[in-house]
Amino acid sequence: MGIIRDMQRAHATQAADAHRANNAAAQQRELIRRNADLAIAAAQQAASDAERKREHRQLYIEARTAGAAAANAEIRARISDLDSLLLSTLDVDDHIDLDQFKRPLAVPPFDAGPLARPQPEPAWQSYLPPQPRGVGKLLGGDRLHQQQTANARKNYEYARARWVEGEQRRKRQLTQRKQAYEESRRAYETKMVAYNAEVDRFAAAVAGADPASVVEYFAMVLGNSVYPDDFPQHFRLAFLPKQKHLLIEYHLPPIEVIPVVKEHRFDRVRNDLCAIPRDEDEIRRRYVDVIARVTLRTIHEIIEADRGGLVRQVSFNGIVDTIDRRTGRFVRPVLVSVQTERETFAAIKLRRVDPVACVKHLQGALSIAPDELTAVPPKIDFDEDADRDYTEEFNVLADIDARPNLVTLTDEQWEGQIADLFGVMGLLMGEPSPTATGVRWTATDPRPIFGGTVVLHAIRGGAAGAGAVHALAGAVAAAGATKGILVSLGGIDPEAYDALAGRPLELIDGPALVTLLANHCRIKARIERGSQHA
Repeated sequence: MGIIRDMQRAHATQAADAHRANNAAAQQRELIRRNADLAIAAAQQAASDAERKREHRQLYIEARTAGAAAANAEIRARISDLDSLLLSTLDVDDHIDLDQFKRPLAVPPFDAGPLARPQPEPAWQSYLPPQPRGVGKLLGGDRLHQQQTANARKNYEYARARWVEGEQRRKRQLTQRKQAYEESRRAYETKMVAYNAEVDRFAAAVAGADPASVVEYFAMVLGNSVYPDDFPQHFRLAFLPKQKHLLIEYHLPPIEVIPVVKEHRFDRVRNDLCAIPRDEDEIRRRYVDVIARVTLRTIHEIIEADRGGLVRQVSFNGIVDTIDRRTGRFVRPVLVSVQTERETFAAIKLRRVDPVACVKHLQGALSIAPDELTAVPPKIDFDEDADRDYTEEFNVLADIDARPNLVTLTDEQWEGQIADLFGVMGLLMGEPSPTATGVRWTATDPRPIFGGTVVLHAIRGGAAGAGAVHALAGAVAAAGATKGILVSLGGIDPEAYDALAGRPLELIDGPALVTLLANHCRIKARIERGSQHA
């Protein structure tokens, strides 16, 4: 019995050991399976996170690339506008038919409105009660009918009296309206006859070469000329009737109208929107070209508008109001001067000329270094020559267009304009803080992923250089911001773009600011520096 019991115990022990072993193996397998499931889930989660990161990265790259493309499109549009300054006016008839300013004497016919329609007269038949019939007539209907008829008569007479009163009132009002119409018509015709007589007087004075009227007419012609928004369109005219000589002193745009950035590129490695600067020689060449185009365009518009042969000779001085970066003072050098006979200029085929070569062909003096404000000897001394007859100054933008001049805004208006612009563009603007060179804001871009803190610095002095970029970069770092924006009304020096060095900074010059105000705030602003700032 003991042997069997021992054998049974051994068997049970082996069975228990086997069971424990099986349980341990099962637990191990379950643990392995669970770990595998967790690993798979983690891998799937990691893959999903990686996919989302890739998608976000791709969206970010596409957004920055699209931003670069949009900025490049604006640059191309700007260059196209500058290249077409001369050709765009050749398709326009610059002559002004003064008769078009006359106003018609005829006025709309008299309209009496509701007063022309009399109200319907009350009819007795509509008040008369019906005659009694049948049983009603036998049961005293006649007496009741008489009472109803008497009441109806009273109502009818009352209604007719009201109608007569209303008609009398309507006729009085109709008479008064006709009298007022006739008085207004006679006053209008008198005013229009006087106005049209003034137009005829002005046209006759222009045809008769009256100096003041001739100057006024040609000012209208040049005022009709449509230039880019940041071109000054400020000029002085003088007319010497004996010589049939028209003198023009025209304010040229500053060199800042030429985009200093040639192209924007998004650098994926540096994660930055890089501005490729335009070569200084190209900027100078394009600016000389703009000066030549404005000169030829102005002379062309004068001669084409002069169908009466008032002008036999045109003299043109092109000046620029700007800051001499060497001295910091406002200067007004003559950058181009041309004197030409009407027949000589009219024989030129402007569609096929090189503008610079054409100015030289006319024996004009054209600055070879207008970026350095190198002046040329003028063909005329405007002040000395103009004093002999009649001269007048015109500022198309100030007198006609009334667009805000960003240069002459008060500090409060300037700060408000900048804050409004970037607020419309999506930034949550903080309070402005004055600095030694301008004003600074700490703003917030609320967009997810691409947003964050933004430091905005705006200045209105001369062109911003590398020092302004370094100062903005320091402010961005101090604020823990993701981006900085520098707005410089006076332009951006080339070394400022060199100083970017991959930093998350945006540089906006004066013309770019004018474009942003037009696109986002529908404000047609201008940049015009005058001698009052000297």
